[in-house]
Amino acid sequence: MQCYTELTPATAVTHSTTLQFIPGQGTNLVVAKSSLLQIFRTKVVSTELDTSQNNGHRTRNASRYESRLANDDDGLEASFLGGDSLALRTDRANNTRLVLVDEISFAGTVTGLARIRTPNTRNGCDSLLIAFKDARLSLVEWDAERHTLSTVSIHYYEQEELQGSPWTAPLSHHVNFLAADPGSRCAALKFGARNLAILPFKQADEDIDMGDWDEELDGPRPAKGLPSAVINGASNIEDTPYSPSFVLRLSNLDPSLLHPVHLAFLHEYREPTFGILASTVGASNSLGRKDHFVYMVFTLDLQQKASTTLLSVAGLPHDLFRVVPLPAPVGGALLVGANELIHIDQSGKPNGVAVNPMTKQCTSFGLVDQSDLNLRLEDCVIDVLTAELGELLIILSDGRMAVVTLRIDGRTVSGLELKILPESSGGSVIPGRVATLSRIGRNSMFAGLEEGDSLLFGWPKRQSHQAGRRKPRVKDTGVDIEVEDEDAIEEEEEDEDEDEDEDDLYGEESAPRHQPVSAVSSLMSGDVSFRIHDRLLNIAPIQAMTYSQPVWLPGSEEERNSVGVHSDLQLVCAVGRDKSASLAILNLAIQPKVIGRFEFPEARGFWTMCAKKPVPKALQGDKGGNSLGKDYDMSGQYDKFMIVAKVDLDGYEKSDVYALTAAGFESLGGTEFDPAAGITIEAGTMGKGSRIIQILKSEVRCYDGDFGLSQIVPMLDEETGAEPRAVSASIADPFLLIVRDDSSAFIAQMDSNNELEELDKDDQALVTTKWLTGCLYADTSGVFAEEVNGKGVKPAPSILMFLLSASGALHIYRLPDLSKPVYVAEGLSYIPPGLSADYAARKGTAKETVAEILVADLGDTTHKSPYLILRHANDDLTLYQPFRYRTGDDLQFSKTLFFQKLPNTAFAKSPEEADEDEATHQPRSLSMRRCNNVAGYSTVFLPGASPSFIIKSSKSVPRVLPLQGSGVIAMSPFHTEGCEHGFIYADSQHFARVTQLPQDWSYGETGLAVRKIPVGEDIAAVAYHPPMQSYVVGCNTLEPFELPKDDDYHKEWAREHLAFKPTVDRGILKLVSPITWTVVDSVQMEPCETVLCVESLSLEVSEFTNERKQLIAMGTAITKGEDLPTRGRVYVYDIADVIPEPGRPETSKKLKLVAKEDIPRGAVTALSEIGTQGLMLVAQGQKCMVRGLKEDGTLLPVAFMDMNCYVTAAKELPGTGLCLMADAFKGLWFTGYTEEPYKMILFGKSSTKLEVLNADFLPDGKELFIVASDADGHLHIMQFDPEHPKSLQGHLLLHRTTFNTGAHHATKSLLLPAASPTDKEKDRAAAAKTNNNPSSSSDEQQQQQQREPGTQRPHVLLLASPTGALAALRPLPESAYRRLSSLAAQLVNALPHAAGLNPRGYRMPNPDCLAAAGVDGGVGRNVVDGAVLARFAELGMARRVELAGRAGYGVGEVRAELEGVLGWAGLGYF
Repeated sequence: MQCYTELTPATAVTHSTTLQFIPGQGTNLVVAKSSLLQIFRTKVVSTELDTSQNNGHRTRNASRYESRLANDDDGLEASFLGGDSLALRTDRANNTRLVLVDEISFAGTVTGLARIRTPNTRNGCDSLLIAFKDARLSLVEWDAERHTLSTVSIHYYEQEELQGSPWTAPLSHHVNFLAADPGSRCAALKFGARNLAILPFKQADEDIDMGDWDEELDGPRPAKGLPSAVINGASNIEDTPYSPSFVLRLSNLDPSLLHPVHLAFLHEYREPTFGILASTVGASNSLGRKDHFVYMVFTLDLQQKASTTLLSVAGLPHDLFRVVPLPAPVGGALLVGANELIHIDQSGKPNGVAVNPMTKQCTSFGLVDQSDLNLRLEDCVIDVLTAELGELLIILSDGRMAVVTLRIDGRTVSGLELKILPESSGGSVIPGRVATLSRIGRNSMFAGLEEGDSLLFGWPKRQSHQAGRRKPRVKDTGVDIEVEDEDAIEEEEEDEDEDEDEDDLYGEESAPRHQPVSAVSSLMSGDVSFRIHDRLLNIAPIQAMTYSQPVWLPGSEEERNSVGVHSDLQLVCAVGRDKSASLAILNLAIQPKVIGRFEFPEARGFWTMCAKKPVPKALQGDKGGNSLGKDYDMSGQYDKFMIVAKVDLDGYEKSDVYALTAAGFESLGGTEFDPAAGITIEAGTMGKGSRIIQILKSEVRCYDGDFGLSQIVPMLDEETGAEPRAVSASIADPFLLIVRDDSSAFIAQMDSNNELEELDKDDQALVTTKWLTGCLYADTSGVFAEEVNGKGVKPAPSILMFLLSASGALHIYRLPDLSKPVYVAEGLSYIPPGLSADYAARKGTAKETVAEILVADLGDTTHKSPYLILRHANDDLTLYQPFRYRTGDDLQFSKTLFFQKLPNTAFAKSPEEADEDEATHQPRSLSMRRCNNVAGYSTVFLPGASPSFIIKSSKSVPRVLPLQGSGVIAMSPFHTEGCEHGFIYADSQHFARVTQLPQDWSYGETGLAVRKIPVGEDIAAVAYHPPMQSYVVGCNTLEPFELPKDDDYHKEWAREHLAFKPTVDRGILKLVSPITWTVVDSVQMEPCETVLCVESLSLEVSEFTNERKQLIAMGTAITKGEDLPTRGRVYVYDIADVIPEPGRPETSKKLKLVAKEDIPRGAVTALSEIGTQGLMLVAQGQKCMVRGLKEDGTLLPVAFMDMNCYVTAAKELPGTGLCLMADAFKGLWFTGYTEEPYKMILFGKSSTKLEVLNADFLPDGKELFIVASDADGHLHIMQFDPEHPKSLQGHLLLHRTTFNTGAHHATKSLLLPAASPTDKEKDRAAAAKTNNNPSSSSDEQQQQQQREPGTQRPHVLLLASPTGALAALRPLPESAYRRLSSLAAQLVNALPHAAGLNPRGYRMPNPDCLAAAGVDGGVGRNVVDGAVLARFAELGMARRVELAGRAGYGVGEVRAELEGVLGWAGLGYF
């Protein structure tokens, strides 16, 4: 059978909400991406503060990195205006950024989020109610003790008895949605055709807790009674924050509520009250009818489970689709339709506005005419701008913005007015359709997009004339402000009176003494404008996939430098829609931008540093060096020196020092640095940059800033006279830690005279314990600070020492105090899921070998935080995140610090593969390296045979990304004028490279290196043309549709004049050069001609010479409305060489039309190569036809197969003639194609009830499986087996199993060969042999094709989905399948599952889909779920050994097996 593994997380945002979820973080933004939940907090980043801390050349650079990370427009201004000009622009200084707190993966698809405030939550914050497909609710809250989600309750409404009649459609066919009462009294889930589940929440007794109790009039305030659960002595349902839920039939509320459309709870009602929009007739029966919608308001009595009708408004337009409740003082609800907006107040009085000319045709309801706006309101989102003035913001489906003003007369609404927001006010910052809109704080909003990057945008207050004497305001409601901003806040509070008028411009709460100011007038006048503050990367929906080779300009320096550091192939996906459409280039590894490359075989270690020059005594007087030149101040300076550890060819160890210059580096002579002193273990600066420290095996050398020797500290044990050798070292000014080969620790401190002195080890355990490894960490964020009572006390920065003992215990000392450790955790080498000071493992529990520990900051310029990183003996990494939690009043540090293990599915290279790399056989002198600023990232580098960066952005969890190329022996950050914020490394092939991370790539969000190339028009298909190394992209763009003026049957069409025309797609074929990623040629199709498919095919271009050529084939559809039949067209293009434009060498290619064939009936929906003679398979309408290219430019049909409705996929197993054709409604056809004579033979068909979006082959040795994806997200595994009795001699395809992918529908697929490292070596050897003997290459290729199927390479099916998730389906050998199935079953039972969901149930197909799948030949076998297997690493070592044993494994065998099926195994060529 197979294993299904998700390779990247979903990136399309489907839902979002804001709430106070985590204690101490203000307002949190919770974002749902199908089956992934992300919790963010917000942070105000002051651009002014960032730029003022940098000097000269760094100002522009820092803002450039800042803009790369946040994509705001400040970086652009900084590059033109310079630092000083930017610092004056204080009105643009503050940006609200998102910082990820946690992300949780669900075994379910999120369909709704709601904030619930209950009185008895664990930490006093809000709870989150999550709705899952099809009808499930989970109530979750934040568990600060475990630093993760805690499930309070789960509610399940999928029972058959709740579904009504047996003939109703299944739940998945209905739109199910969640709504919550603004007062958190209850929530409602509409599911099925007309069912409403009500979940009541307990509230504090409102009559007693209300503030209007007057003891003089009402008597003494009644005492609160104890809950009955405690009085009765039994804890029951009373302990829960909710009451039992109940289900209402909407038709019982009112007989006319037969076809509900939408509902929402309304504001300002004493009891939970909701407005519901419904149709009185079914959608299919309503054609030709008008105004049959009704809006009703019901109030719920939760105790009696009854309802009362408050008002009903009938005769509403039939294109209404949403109810938007409005807060006080407006109240009521806004009904949103495709062509109008209607407000209905609490008395039932309607006010509406028509927004386009279609409104007159679809309704007779009384509306104010604003039809000249020509707006389309389908898929729009609405949120409140200024509640007091009734001002709303609308974002349309094309991204344009409009503002709505509700005119208020007293307590009633007298009208609505719409205005389009001008581009000068930021009306076009959103690129497309918004799925969800959430208000964050006072002046920012989050727009979640499914078809482009999600955006956080804000509207800064325009500076008044007084602004020059005030700091920019950074205080913001619900916004977490970092420690460094607090001084600014105190000054702000003194200026509070001045700012009060401005602060309430967009206030969410009305203050009685303030006069609200109109946001609409500020936006329309241009005084205030929307601006993007932050964005979340999105590679969804994936419209098409292909792969190609990386390309550079021939003969360029970039091409020469890239040798050895680029992948064999790159995956290119067409992502996004409309203005967000892009080409996304994906690579598994970081491919550095090489500045310089040279041979350096003796290098074993690099250390770069910037040190102060020693101040001459003549200048040391009163000035103290403060007003001296830049040579005596090292803040913000480039690196000046580099110490290199070397081992020459004779094995002689030495060290050299180099001076770094703008051009490179040169050997530094004439100093007291002694190269012959030995090899350097570690180097750095201490004494605030005034001393350079070099740690050798036998001593520590201290130099001044000019490498004048100032001190030598020998590694001598005075008591025993032994001379232990230094093994590893860690520097954190002013302390130094050295771990020596006798497992002892040497700790020294730099005193005020810049002398290094060893600290006394007052703790005897520090002397007697054997230490394996250790590190120092400078805690500036306060994560490891001592607990203090009282607010407003800033945690003092401190240096901590982390030591790992031979027994596996973690000891933490707060330097310089060595009298006792502040924290001891005995169980670190058991790798537990959560580590605390009182963690204890059972005796005899297996331990993991920990070779090294490091505590380092990970993050970017927006936010960074410390992590504990463990490197195991096989170079696998385990990451722990420290967090603090106080239990009661216990302030003891060891009782409040906890470590939580983070998921990491990245495997180091297997021992066999690592053995081939020379880096493995080098003595391990280089440990993991902290890099404080590599392209703006605070990161850690792992050297060795599996070189990797641990990268984290502020919006992602830490990810381990490999560095492209061979093993790395030496590495260091490298910051010079010629290579800013880069790094230098030496690989095992004896080359050293000075490199940078490429600027326009993203790493942390998906765990891949991702670069997006904007295209700006909807992409239907993309193909790569290998001979000309170019991409051909088929795009479609919307333009107004006009009826044909020359139609003989409809003369009246010529007289039609519409101002509000419908739109239709028009195709454009673009030729894109991968050298500059620009369009070098484009061909526009006819009006109404849509591009459906583009393929790169090897076709026979001559019937006489049988010459083959790689050409581009394109299929289109010509649709001119419902009155005329759809026609198709096949184009065949060649890419020709032309003379390039001056200065643009990439424009040397052009599209040249070779053939064009009109298809009179039906569109051309799929294309494929077929057979061995260079013919093509064309899916045209209801036929699949094999066509050959003739020399006169026509496409001659030679064979065909009749289909039923619409062909969604046509694939051939390369070179075999076996074809697969999928119909959108009628299942699969498996056919064979023969060339002598030409004909197509039907081998087998699936059930005709199967709706197939995509289908592909998956060969497994001598077996051939067919994978089909349906419209509900199921993967059906089919097989052609004529020997099986149920298959009727093969006429029916056997259904082996069905697997549910949730929301990640596999709409696109690529069949790829799985390549192991040994295959790669064989291929290289074969290529070398072919180059030496070209004549034998064609024979070998023929032999390759004729090999037995069982001896061919295994394959992997790469699947892409509209959510942005990539997945792989891999065939498994029988023995591996049985073991991994057993392991997955054990893991499901052993692991906790978020929100109480069942992973096994999640992957089960819907009952109604199995009937459509056809003849069952699976005998109860299922696809193995890789998402469950990937969680094996979450377990502690003891549980791993236990579960592996039950599945018949050892832990090492499990790791080897998982390495072959998880992640990108076998796809290393990307």
